[in-house]
Amino acid sequence: MGAYRDRKIHQINPATGAVVRTIESNRFVTGVTWVDGELWHGTWEGDESDIRRIDTQTGAALERLQMPPGVGVSGLESDGADLFYCGGGGSGKVRAVRRPKAVRS
Repeated sequence: MGAYRDRKIHQINPATGAVVRTIESNRFVTGVTWVDGELWHGTWEGDESDIRRIDTQTGAALERLQMPPGVGVSGLESDGADLFYCGGGGSGKVRAVRRPKAVRS
């Protein structure tokens, strides 16, 4: 669960609703999704927005998909495959963003 203004992502126990642990972000958290064992979250502050792949242990941003200036990311969901869907803030649009292929060793 993303805590927008607190800049945090909480892992929640679905059975109890208790917060299991928290990851901090250096940006507002506008959406969170989990796909193929990867945690991604959207950010949006001022005129800048991106979608980030996050290290679940450290909270470090491992990868960023930068949006063009003025394009906001509000909400984030995965189709379980190659696409993210996110709201476009006040634009009233839903955007599809291609998820990069994972690099496997």
